[in-house]
Amino acid sequence: MRQNSSAGIQVMAVREKAFGMLVLMALSLVFLVFGTPAHSSDLSPTLVKVEKLGHSGYYYPEAKTIEIYKARTGSHPAANRKSRLAFVSSVAQANSENAYPPQAAMFAKGADGQKLIIIGLVDGRFDTLFRMRAILANMTSLIRTLPVVQELGAEEIFTFLDLMKLMGFEQVTISNGRELTHQIILE
Repeated sequence: MRQNSSAGIQVMAVREKAFGMLVLMALSLVFLVFGTPAHSSDLSPTLVKVEKLGHSGYYYPEAKTIEIYKARTGSHPAANRKSRLAFVSSVAQANSENAYPPQAAMFAKGADGQKLIIIGLVDGRFDTLFRMRAILANMTSLIRTLPVVQELGAEEIFTFLDLMKLMGFEQVTISNGRELTHQIILE
């Protein structure tokens, strides 16, 4: 009986290590997509009167489009608020070390850090729904090349949104930070 308990602990340790590797791989993917500088001709600030508290109206304008995405996976058992916050903190840290200003901000909100928010910081990058979806599709293409996804045999199945669901995110909101916001509910 003791041998089964030890084997179970080892399996759990391997799963947690694999999940950690998955998070690190996802980080490298985000840097590839958000890491290239773009130029903006309009750097003037826009003042907005915030009348209600909440994510919409504070971090981004109200979503003009909302879609439901049925993920091909559930949340990983080791996924929790701490791992999601560590993921977005690592992205922010890496972005701050670039030789150029960050092109997008990514952060987690909600009581359990279950809402992923991506805000474009440069005009023209996230200015249409099609460009927002193209960025997510680009992230999907990059995810499929990651060894950990290939080891799972999911390189032809998982998308960026599936990976976010695996990390325990329930919602992904992407916005240009001015007038356009797209929200994706992960089921």
